[in-house]
This record gives sequence, structure tokens and C-alpha cells, in this order.
Amino acid sequence: MELSCKCEYAILALLEMATYYASGEPMQIRQIAAQQNIPDRYLEQLLATLRRGGIVKSQRGSKGGYLLAREPWKISLFEILECLEGLDIRTGDEDTNPKNLDCSVVDEIWQEACQAANAVLQKYSLQDLCEKRDSRRQLDIMYYI
Repeated sequence: MELSCKCEYAILALLEMATYYASGEPMQIRQIAAQQNIPDRYLEQLLATLRRGGIVKSQRGSKGGYLLAREPWKISLFEILECLEGLDIRTGDEDTNPKNLDCSVVDEIWQEACQAANAVLQKYSLQDLCEKRDSRRQLDIMYYI
């Protein structure tokens, strides 16, 4: 399983928004793009998709921009990837007539791996990522002292 560029950029943008969530101020696309080194036009498309998925909301006007639709601890990584990539948790019951025994065994293992990956993604929220980032920043600061 590999994280697509689209998902990585979206998560980075959402991390930036989560960092400033407490201020209640919307962030403009150019601010987020500059902080995370994401192309403006691409970020605009990603944020539109995330808005349609209910993860962010937009605010119009001179002080407009984008905000998280909910608290960072209520937005899981799974939800973000599901919004962008349309992830799908299959149970294995769907393919009642497999091609052969070998395909059936491979499919069972693949489904188990997908379910494990999805469980990890559901476990972590944007808040968890912010906390991990902040603790690593503290370690970096301590390292240089």
C-alpha cells in the first residue's frame, strides 16, 4: 500500500489547518500552499474534494478561506483517504464464486491486509499527527542544543 501524492498533499494541508484550528480563522489556499510547498491549483482541487466530503468548509469574503469542518481529533486518516480515493472495506463475502482455490487464498490474505491497514488509519486522527509532529520538533530542538 502506497500513499498517493494527492493524499499526501491533502493530509499536509489538513495538518496545517489543524495547527491553526484553535484560532477559528480560515486559512487561504496560498498560505497553506506556501507552508507545505503544494502547488496552489492542485491544492484548490483537493480542498474542493475535501469540502464535498465534509472534512473542510469554506468561508467566502475578504477574510475567507478554508477551515476544518470538525475538531482535528474527530477526523481520522481513514476518513480523509476514503474521501479522496474512495477506499472500500470489503469483507471477503462478496466473491462467493472465486475463480479457483489459489485465487481464493490470495484474496483472503489481501482482504486481511486491507482490513489491518484500514484499522490503523481509523485509529489515527489529525490531532494525533499534530501531536507526533510537535513531539518530534521538540526532540529536534533538544538534539541541536
